[in-house]
Amino acid sequence: MAYPADLRYTRDHEWVRLDADGQTATIGITDFAQGELGDIVYVTMPTVGATFAAEETFGDVEAVKTVSDLFMPVSGTIVAVNESLNDAPEAVNTDPYGDGWLVKISLADSAELDGLLSAEDYAAHVG
Repeated sequence: MAYPADLRYTRDHEWVRLDADGQTATIGITDFAQGELGDIVYVTMPTVGATFAAEETFGDVEAVKTVSDLFMPVSGTIVAVNESLNDAPEAVNTDPYGDGWLVKISLADSAELDGLLSAEDYAAHVG
C-alpha cells in the first residue's frame, strides 16, 4: 500500500495535507484505515466554525459492521466539511486521499504538524 509523501499521518490513521496558503489543512482517513473498516455507509462530521484540540474526537465513520471515532490530528477550526459524503460516503473507500477527504481546518499552530508521522514512518507503523 502506498502513502502519499506530501501528507502527514497520525497513529490513529488520519492524514493531513497542508494547503498552499500554509494556514489551512485538509484531513481524511488513510487507505489502510478505510480498508480495515470495510464498506463505509455514513460519516458524522462537525459543523463549520467548531474548534478542536489535537487528538480530540471530531466525528465518526460508520461501516457495515463497526463505528470508528475520528481524531483531530492538529488543533484548529473547521472551515469546510465534505458535504458530498452525505450522499456518497463510499468516496472514503474509493478515494481516501482525494474525493473522500473529511474536513478542512484553519490551523491553530502549524508547528503541530512536525509531531505527525511521515509517509515512511506511517508505513512502518501499520506494517
